[in-house]
Amino acid sequence: MTDSSSIRFPDGFLWGAATSAYQVEGSPLADGAGPSNWHHFSHQPDAIADGGTGDVACDHYRRYEEDVALMRQLGLQAYRFSVSWSRILPEGRGRINPAGLDFYRRLLDRLLEAGIQPCATLFHWDLPQALQEQGGWANRDSANWFADYAHILFRELGDKVPLWATLNEPWVVVNDGYMHGVHAPGHRSLDEAPWVAHNLLRAHALGVQAFRADGQGQIGLVVNLEPKYAASVGPDDAAAMSRAHAYMNRWFLDGVMLGSYPDELAEMFGQHWPRFDLADMALLLEPFDFLGINYYTRSVNRDAPQNPPPHAESVRQEGAEYTEMGWEVFPEGLTRTLQWVKQRYGDPPIYITENGAAFADPPAHNGRVADPRRVEYLRGHLRAAHEAIRLGVNLKGYFAWSLLDNFEWSLGYAKTFGLVQVDFSSQRRTIKDSGYFYRDVIARNGL
Repeated sequence: MTDSSSIRFPDGFLWGAATSAYQVEGSPLADGAGPSNWHHFSHQPDAIADGGTGDVACDHYRRYEEDVALMRQLGLQAYRFSVSWSRILPEGRGRINPAGLDFYRRLLDRLLEAGIQPCATLFHWDLPQALQEQGGWANRDSANWFADYAHILFRELGDKVPLWATLNEPWVVVNDGYMHGVHAPGHRSLDEAPWVAHNLLRAHALGVQAFRADGQGQIGLVVNLEPKYAASVGPDDAAAMSRAHAYMNRWFLDGVMLGSYPDELAEMFGQHWPRFDLADMALLLEPFDFLGINYYTRSVNRDAPQNPPPHAESVRQEGAEYTEMGWEVFPEGLTRTLQWVKQRYGDPPIYITENGAAFADPPAHNGRVADPRRVEYLRGHLRAAHEAIRLGVNLKGYFAWSLLDNFEWSLGYAKTFGLVQVDFSSQRRTIKDSGYFYRDVIARNGL
């Protein structure tokens, strides 16, 4: 990786920040919205580490104008957000809630007035609870439910959104929601997990078809990727690394890019692995316009046959720096990941759709929040992204995670990723040093 003191990104490189609906909006049942599975899940005893919910979160539903002003102050060129499916369709299907559409229209209008490009994600984990009660993503019909919802958004909001994503991190939905039960809907099922993954990818493909019929601009898929390393040179740990790589990185991308799933998955799941219809596998190859990659860390794997798939476990590295999430700070892994995607999948246009770090931030003091470790995290990963461009990766933009401190899913409010600190007792926003650092990066188009 280059150590030059000054780097510049290509002209037209897109700089943004990202959030998701349930993490920031609050008011989940306001103005006719229906409950999501995350609203239901977060209200279950002991589901969330600190007992938090998304009932208020960052109150973005009511403070979106203030937040757009913050985006403008940061110089953001783009804002990646997700739409709450149950705001639009309270029962998940059928009846449209006009007030839900109106909220997103108002948000989009403010963004466009501020010269900020909207980048909308159709599904960022919050499925309408009414659909969850019909089996959720384990129900084959879920792909069609998603396509109907997508048609509505493309018709109603498509003239205001140039960049769409179908799904955010389907692997997390499967692994955390259906394998380990720590995310909504809280299931632990080796039988459900493969079907959930398959139906999510079918939903993505049908969503892209809906976009070709009704949408404008470009559409893509967002996946989380994490390079895998072996904890030792022994064959058992090398095999564990290979399984972990197939399970996390190749499962979804092989599906949509190659029309097949890694052979290792059938071996790992054994009798729980289904036989998939050939027509389904052909559907998964529906062409889309870009790939979004969320990158945070790497994992170092050792063999753990007693664990569920991928029968591996991650090992902490002595002397390495870790974030509050327990994730190793490893920027060179971003370069490696981007190169791997280019080499395996034919050089698609790529956006880094999430990248950031949770650190323990001090309270705001005299209007300042000093977060030097996050500044260095961003600096290192931006250099890694630039190195990937130098090596020929077709990288089009970068979105920092996250614009705001927010509801961090099963971990509640204890982990803060934001460029902007949120005092959740007062909803006061304070731009952190990392936010000002990122503002300067955008202004320079580099470091």
